[in-house]
Amino acid sequence: MPYHEITVPELGIDDVPITVSCWLTKRGARVSRGEPIVEILAGAATVDLPSPAEGVLVERLVCEDEPIQTGQTLALIES
Repeated sequence: MPYHEITVPELGIDDVPITVSCWLTKRGARVSRGEPIVEILAGAATVDLPSPAEGVLVERLVCEDEPIQTGQTLALIES
């Protein structure tokens, strides 16, 4: 089955640390396309990242409060 990645988008904010604020979905949960999966914090801005596809969240690759970078894969959705 194909996997879809949830990645950190380009936020247009330079030199600001980005972290995973909290996971909104548990591993093994079914998700819909566009459903918020994870909340990230960049400076004072909070951004919800949506699922790119319908399926099951099979892997969370980073923990809450962990520093992350633009383009980094945060989770895998199996469709």
